[in-house]
Amino acid sequence: MDTLPEIEQAVELLQQLGLKEYEAKSFVALSRIPVGTAKEISEISEVPRTRVYDSIRVLETKGLVESQQSSPQQFRAVSVSEVADTLKAQYVSRTEELRETLDRLEPAAPDTKTELTHEVWSLSGSTAIANRTVDLIDEAEEELVFVAGQGNSLNGRLLEKLRSAEKRGVNVVLGTVDEPLRKELQDRVSGADVFVSGLRWLRGSPATGDDTEITRLLLIDRSTILVSSAHRQTRNGQPDEQAVFGRGFDNGFVAIVRRLMATGLLPEDDPAEED
Repeated sequence: MDTLPEIEQAVELLQQLGLKEYEAKSFVALSRIPVGTAKEISEISEVPRTRVYDSIRVLETKGLVESQQSSPQQFRAVSVSEVADTLKAQYVSRTEELRETLDRLEPAAPDTKTELTHEVWSLSGSTAIANRTVDLIDEAEEELVFVAGQGNSLNGRLLEKLRSAEKRGVNVVLGTVDEPLRKELQDRVSGADVFVSGLRWLRGSPATGDDTEITRLLLIDRSTILVSSAHRQTRNGQPDEQAVFGRGFDNGFVAIVRRLMATGLLPEDDPAEED
């Protein structure tokens, strides 16, 4: 069976986690056999034999490969679970070090930023958008309105942030696209007002061939807005979620957006109607 796509993906992922190309190829080759010599690793990986030794030495220092003092010398990859745990620990450590280093950097110029009446920014990628969503939820002081266009946008981290917002006294208003998801969300964020959104265009328009789905709509304290979307058919199976978010909008625009987002919520259940 041809496993070339899986091999290439494994090599690419290892490179993304910090290994160089020959190191990644050597490790993937070694992980496919119980034990191997430099010659065998070279034949499987197509890495020059002289570079295999260099790569194996690096992999040993990272705790990913074990060696046996035999003639010829033999090597073996550690278990998959050990690899995952080792690389994860290194990744987390470097991420924390990066955070601390960036925090210590001094600004290159004085902060002359003025308060903007309107500012709009774009974001790409589901991970970045999910991170921005929970950061904005943390900022909420009075009210947040969140409409989930897709169930997969309601992950555990987001639900925990929503529950935390409700506990600190924020009016949490949540919209879903169907009744089963509404019931599930009501159970998991019991203190929120949850409704089935009347925004049918969240799921695109089959009649026009538009396969774009609104993934999430978020309004924080009637001044900060985030809207994201994605296509049902993604390139290479990878999410292509895109988002825009902005702050400091005037009351008229926010009022329109909020009323659209709350379509389907009964007036007597709408916290804004108490104002």
